[in-house]
Order: sequence, then structure tokens, then C-alpha cells
Amino acid sequence: MSQPTDAAWDATRYDHQHAYITRYGLEVVELLSPRTGERVLDVGCGTGHLTAEIAARGAEVTGIDASAEMIAEARRHHPGLAFEVADAASYRTDRPFDAVFSSAALHWMKPPEAVAAAIGGALRPGGRLVAEMGGRGNVLAFRTAIAAARAAAGLPGDPERHIWFFPGVEEYTELLARHGLAVTEAALFDRPTPIDGGRDGLRNWLEMFAGSFFADVDAETRPRIYEDVERRLEPERFRDGAWNADYVRLRFTAVRAA
Repeated sequence: MSQPTDAAWDATRYDHQHAYITRYGLEVVELLSPRTGERVLDVGCGTGHLTAEIAARGAEVTGIDASAEMIAEARRHHPGLAFEVADAASYRTDRPFDAVFSSAALHWMKPPEAVAAAIGGALRPGGRLVAEMGGRGNVLAFRTAIAAARAAAGLPGDPERHIWFFPGVEEYTELLARHGLAVTEAALFDRPTPIDGGRDGLRNWLEMFAGSFFADVDAETRPRIYEDVERRLEPERFRDGAWNADYVRLRFTAVRAA
């Protein structure tokens, strides 16, 4: 997983406040359907819980993540598994894998062309890629509210800072094809997602995942902008005691050409 802010990932906070990301990732593990003896690469493994799920099905799995903090936490939780600090855009291996897996991570990784090339290079001919990532329109309500709150505070410039890559089906299918990966199935779908943490959930989300929107805001001003974001989103996005993120997911499988 790529770093979301100028500061390091807080791996412990990620596990405690955003465990729903791992819960939804179990669906992608089922789609992967790892088999005994397969070699699998988990790209953007985070704290390693889905890597461990893949290993529990009998596969030989390696987890990689650009965050040293995430990898340290993964090794602490799962000391028997292989984890490496590595940038997915430049990853290379001498032993191609039978499958590459990724959940809730590829939209952080730049440039996407280099990531696709590295994944293609990491797969054996006929090997498969199974992944889910943020898709076109992901967290649009959140992004719109953040931009409006920044503007109201008189903050200049492009607030998004190009931190995410949220493609559509056709765009990503064409990107993968340029690197020898033929998409066999793909779906772009809405998945409204309750955020853990009750009333504090949105602020936790902003601090963990949207730090680049606030990199130019001093620590004293940030709470006021967070409050404005909450006010703008509350009528539509706070229900039954939880904030609901307007997630849109791109889920796909692809096969590397011979």
C-alpha cells in the first residue's frame, strides 16, 4: 500500500479503526481461490491479514508493501510468512508467481503503467491477477465535501493532489492489456461502506487516508475544516450511528498471455 500522507502509515491505527477493509478483502481471497502449492504475490499487503488467509489455504505467499511500518506490523502478526518492503511499480522477481493478489491497494500506487508492467513481469505465462481497488467515482461525496471545506477556508490549489487513481473498467482493461494481461472478468460497482468508529469514524478516515488533502493546513486549523466536512456530509452520509463511505469498487481477474 502506498503512503497516503507526508507522514508514515500508522499500522496499528489502520488495524484498529479500519478493520472493515480486511473484512471486505476476504471476498477477494475467495475469488482468488488459492490452491495448495501455488506461489502467490500479495501486492499492497498492509498488515498481512489477507496474506495469512491466502497462506491458510495452502499457498506459498509473499506479501509486499511500500510502507515499512505496515510490513513491520505484518511480520509481528504473522512471523511465519514472507513479507518485503517493496514498491510495486519497480518490483522484480527471478521466480515468477502463479498468481498476483491485491485488495484495496492498487489505487494508491503510481504510476499505474509501471505497476501493471511490474505485475505482468511477476506472473508466469498463464498466471492470474485477481484484485479489487477503488474505481471511477470512488468516495466522490467525501472528495467533494473536502474540496468545498477547503474552499470555504480560503485554501488555494488542487486539494486532491492526484493521490489516487480510480479507473473505470475499459480504462483499466486497456492499461493491463498493454502489459500482457488479458482481463477475463471485471465489474465496477457501488459498495456503500459503514466506517468503524461511530461519530469519530469520518475524522479517523480523513486522518488515515486523506492526509494529502490537508498537508498544507496547520494543526490548529485542521479540526475546524474536519468539522466543516462532517457538517456537509452528515445529512446524506451519517446513518444509524455510522458514517457511510460512498465506495465504488473495481474488481477484476486477468491472465498473463503466454
